[in-house]
Amino acid sequence: MVSSHSLPAPSDGRLRAQLVGLVDAIDPWDDLERDHLRLAGEWLAGGAPVHRTRKPDVPDTHLVSYFVVLDAECGELLLVAHRKAGLWLPPGGHVEPGEDPWAAVERECREELGIPAVASDITGEHPLFLTVTRTRGQGEHTDVSLWYVITADARTLTSYDEEEFTAIRWLTPEQVLAESLDSMDPHMHRFTRKLMQAAGATGSLPRGRTSR
Repeated sequence: MVSSHSLPAPSDGRLRAQLVGLVDAIDPWDDLERDHLRLAGEWLAGGAPVHRTRKPDVPDTHLVSYFVVLDAECGELLLVAHRKAGLWLPPGGHVEPGEDPWAAVERECREELGIPAVASDITGEHPLFLTVTRTRGQGEHTDVSLWYVITADARTLTSYDEEEFTAIRWLTPEQVLAESLDSMDPHMHRFTRKLMQAAGATGSLPRGRTSR
């Protein structure tokens, strides 16, 4: 549940309006995403602090940019084994104070994967999906996560941030859906189905040739 009891922090009204526009533009995949979009809209409209100011949980609710890397030629998605979470996740991170969520994608992509963030033709520089998730373990808090899609040739990704991740995997959407959610972000299957539908209209997600 999105927290609304924190005192509002000074914020850039233009950036908050931009965030409201991003959320409003997302077409919900299912009833759960519709509910999450409503919660996120209420959180933004309520004036609560949006960005994390102290690790790991101040304020209790803050904004995250996920980015799912798609190799469109072979139709595979990148997942990373996150050390702290102990789960297979898309790359991403917390949006810094005053930072545009897409700028966070560009920054985190260079820091974590060493490649530029190139927006997918499927979505452009706009999020495809939104989730509101309560984290587990020490420093429990709520992430309001915008899920972006970027494109890259898997052959150009030759390194990753080993302080953050223990391994990376390229999987077809079918392989992602075959994985247990016990080892992944709890919304990964829902995102994958939404991406498959969005990509299907443009032929942007061919069936994978190989698995790595």
